[in-house]
Amino acid sequence: MTGLPSTASAKVPIAVSIAGSDSSGGAGIQADIKTFSALGTYGASVITALTAQNTLGVSAIHEVPAGFVTQEIDAVYSDLDVAATKIGMLSKTEVVEAVAEGLRRWQARNVVLDPVMIASAGRRLLAPDAVEALRVGLLPLTHLVTPNLPEAAALTGGAPAGGEAEMARQGEALLRLGARAVLVKGGHSGGETSVDILVDAQGVTRFSAPRIATRNTHGTGCTLSAAIAACLAKGADLREAVAMAKRYLTAALMAADRLAVGKGKGPLHHFHGEELGRGGAP
Repeated sequence: MTGLPSTASAKVPIAVSIAGSDSSGGAGIQADIKTFSALGTYGASVITALTAQNTLGVSAIHEVPAGFVTQEIDAVYSDLDVAATKIGMLSKTEVVEAVAEGLRRWQARNVVLDPVMIASAGRRLLAPDAVEALRVGLLPLTHLVTPNLPEAAALTGGAPAGGEAEMARQGEALLRLGARAVLVKGGHSGGETSVDILVDAQGVTRFSAPRIATRNTHGTGCTLSAAIAACLAKGADLREAVAMAKRYLTAALMAADRLAVGKGKGPLHHFHGEELGRGGAP
């Protein structure tokens, strides 16, 4: 015995985030990679846009050319054994189309679409003419789409749902547009609990968690969809993945106030589960 570390390698589940970059690290690609890592998944990325933003808002957006997005996709999927794909900010029609073509070309598995349209601070992140391209060209390629209440309304052409029954109806409308499953997120509603409604061929499933009182909610939607993708990459079925991701998100929100990042809405605590191991606060 030499005492040298073993050189044996172990296969790790790989998830890819196709999304925009958040320069403050709380949302977008950065939040997704943190989430993948926290949940034991190797994260790769395809960057669709660069944003100049912080906890106070988005001040500028630099769009990545669609042709370069295609090159990123081909570079990643031709080499890595991608088990799940999370899609976030796509910015414009040409990028939506490039991503859809790439998913078809590489027969992407476990595609989770978070239809990011407007930043939490109010800045539009998806061009109005790109909504139709997303609805028609991308929804049929997804295994799960995770709209919040305003996004579900925009995709279905209605008003934001006022209750769980209406959330389910909008989810069913998105199934008719080609999505295999829809998780309508109730984070924008009020009440003591945060309820998400999963609609798929098996019916309607309700996921509930306590609503956490914190202003540090930057990147919540990105984190949930990335967590679902990570769990799917590790072999969980859809309902297991949603349940595990929602538990992870709730814990990250509960721990968010232990971080002091920025002057506005700060990020979640993506690595809350590691604090005890480092001797940190429980």
